[in-house]
Amino acid sequence: MDQEQILSRITAMVDDERRLREAIEAGRIDSRTEQERLGELERQLDQCWDLLRQRRAKAEFGENPDEAQVRPSSEVEGYLG
Repeated sequence: MDQEQILSRITAMVDDERRLREAIEAGRIDSRTEQERLGELERQLDQCWDLLRQRRAKAEFGENPDEAQVRPSSEVEGYLG
């Protein structure tokens, strides 16, 4: 994915997150379902942000940003700020 594709995906996931929160407020889904879906969205968002940071860092240091790879959520979730 290039930078624009990553940013588009992030925007779509943020929109999904908003719709999930609206659905729980309206009583269309239960909180357990919301938490499962939100958890998955948050992991995917973290992976996208990580990929975007990788691409930008590679470009900044003269490397090929297309060599950036999506890292497993277990790795991305383990970062400390």
